Amino acid sequence: MATMTQTAPPQPAAPARGPDVPPVEDAGETNGTRRTWLLGLGIAIAVIVLALGARAVWFAVTHVSTDDAQVDGHITPISTRIAGYVVSIRVRENQQVRVGDTLVVLDDRDLRAHLAQADADLAALIATVGSRGKVGQAVAQLDQARAAASAAEATVVQAAANAEKANNDLERYRALSTRNIVSRQQLDAAEAAARATAAQLTAAQRNATAAGEQVTAASAALTGSEARVAAARAVVDIAALQLSYTVVTAPVSGVVSKKSVELGQLVQAGQPLMSVVPLDDVWVVANFKETQVAAIEPGAPAVITADAYAGRTFTGSVESLSPATGAKFSLLPPDNATGNFTKVVQRIPVRIRIESQTDTLHPLRPGMSVDVVISRK
Repeated sequence: MATMTQTAPPQPAAPARGPDVPPVEDAGETNGTRRTWLLGLGIAIAVIVLALGARAVWFAVTHVSTDDAQVDGHITPISTRIAGYVVSIRVRENQQVRVGDTLVVLDDRDLRAHLAQADADLAALIATVGSRGKVGQAVAQLDQARAAASAAEATVVQAAANAEKANNDLERYRALSTRNIVSRQQLDAAEAAARATAAQLTAAQRNATAAGEQVTAASAALTGSEARVAAARAVVDIAALQLSYTVVTAPVSGVVSKKSVELGQLVQAGQPLMSVVPLDDVWVVANFKETQVAAIEPGAPAVITADAYAGRTFTGSVESLSPATGAKFSLLPPDNATGNFTKVVQRIPVRIRIESQTDTLHPLRPGMSVDVVISRK
């Protein structure tokens, strides 16, 4: 019997080994790494939030702030002191002007005529009275009266001397008459001469008194005339002053605004023509809550942020606090005496002086809204 050999079935060939393939990572290790990364991120965020919160708390403790604030400043109204027609306007709206610049010119022809008339009246009075070394009628009359008074006083002296001589002669004649040395006729003549010289002395004294009164009258007339001259000078000064009012000038340096005058317009005394706003003299009025003002004192530093200039700040300092709340200065202040009292936190205006407004490209203008932060005391 033939032997049958059993052949094993062929084995499949082993697949060819390709490039190295990285082993697959364990899923648990991947999740652990992710949790560690998230935990670190969370801790970092928590630290940042805590730091920002601590900074905010510290800022709130050391500062007070408000957004109820605005820039304030002087707004100078320009008006005329006299009535007249406008003949020239030298400025435009929003134009920069300096103190003393001419803004408006009025017609001055009538006032020039009044000034010329006042000058003529003054010259006529000076010619009559005399002034500044010039001899006028009143001065001449006073000098004449003084000369007459001096002459009258000299006449009195002469008459007194004659009367004294006549009295002495009369006494001698009387002594000689008792001894029959002179005749009765000579004694009578001496007595008559004494009486005549006495009468002359009395007349001279009265003339001297009248001359003194003439001096007093002439002096009074001169005083009255000088008063009239002074009044005439005052009229001239008033006319010149009125003439100067025809030129309206800027009282301060600033920017022209709200111009309402037109060429040829008849304006009245006190009528507003325009306004001048000095931009170099502004301040901030911040309305802080009454619960905040306890932490504010004059001189405290302040930081100002204007809404018009994002990201730009200005430095300043507290100048003063208002003596009353803003509600007390309102047109209709609230009255809490009705029994229906609702407590509302009031606002107290705080004036802040600006110390760093040097940038002409970013000027602070009155009325601008700003935010203010003040360091606590």
